[in-house]
Amino acid sequence: METSGQTRTFGLVTGLGMGAGIFYYKALVDASLARDLTPRLLMVHADVRYVISLASARATQELAEYLAGLLQQLAGGGAEIASIPAFTPQICAAELASITPLPLISLLDAITAEIERRRFHRVALFGGRVTMETRMFGCLGETEVILPTAEEMDTIAAIYTHVVEEGHASEEDFNRLRTLAHTLIERERLDGIVLAGTDLAFVFNPGNADFSHIDGARVHIDAILRKIAPSAPASG
Repeated sequence: METSGQTRTFGLVTGLGMGAGIFYYKALVDASLARDLTPRLLMVHADVRYVISLASARATQELAEYLAGLLQQLAGGGAEIASIPAFTPQICAAELASITPLPLISLLDAITAEIERRRFHRVALFGGRVTMETRMFGCLGETEVILPTAEEMDTIAAIYTHVVEEGHASEEDFNRLRTLAHTLIERERLDGIVLAGTDLAFVFNPGNADFSHIDGARVHIDAILRKIAPSAPASG
């Protein structure tokens, strides 16, 4: 009897929004099984409160060292490649790149590549406050990032924090963000909204996001699969 193929051993830093970690885990397992592959996943749990405190203080070197320690645990368990499925820690992406013990599948790189592919030149971001205020950590190059008004940013950040804490979104959360998305696209003449918060996968999906957008979490998962999963075996 033939057995299915295997993915590369992949390490995931979870805990930076419990819902996002669960979403990534399920999405990666489902996609691997759909390709007749056996997923090989390792996970390590981060202290989200500590990470947020360092990110808010812009203590990027200290944050990078903390994350490198978690990645070292994954490497010790046999992970060949890894990723951090959260936006806030990306504030230390440059510092982490120089000390990481494992190759990383970058969330930011996946999104910037998709923005270029879709030819989005003018966007707004939905996500955590630090992600929006830093215009996704200044990684979008020539893409023009339009900030919402202060009141709109407060609303987006508050809803996102609630979704992260609860691990799900209410109908009110969805309706308020959807209305804001349509308002911003029309008022600011945007190419679209970048969903720059992994837990926004619990708010929007391909079936209910009726506005031009790029879904950061789903784009990142596709990038991970391209790196860890060989071609599915031919059927028949």
